[in-house]
Amino acid sequence: MKRRTRVTKGRQIARRRTAGGKIARLKAAADEAKGSHDLIAEIAELYKPIKKPVTLRLDADVLACFKKQGRGYQTRINRALRKVMMEGRKESRE
Repeated sequence: MKRRTRVTKGRQIARRRTAGGKIARLKAAADEAKGSHDLIAEIAELYKPIKKPVTLRLDADVLACFKKQGRGYQTRINRALRKVMMEGRKESRE
């Protein structure tokens, strides 16, 4: 029988503090380096946006295409939408 480690509120808070500290250090280092792609990538890895449940109506063929690729189709749809969103932001800046 495997032994499971219980996560207590104290440990959860400690994890949050650690993550917050890492983000603060990475932001400070990014300010010093200005434009370092490695630091930006590290910050992006730590960033976890809030997820919201929605009902979305998609064309059947679009949904079938994403589902055909296997598990995680919702994540792939989210990434595709994020890519379109980011491209729109870049175009609006120019």
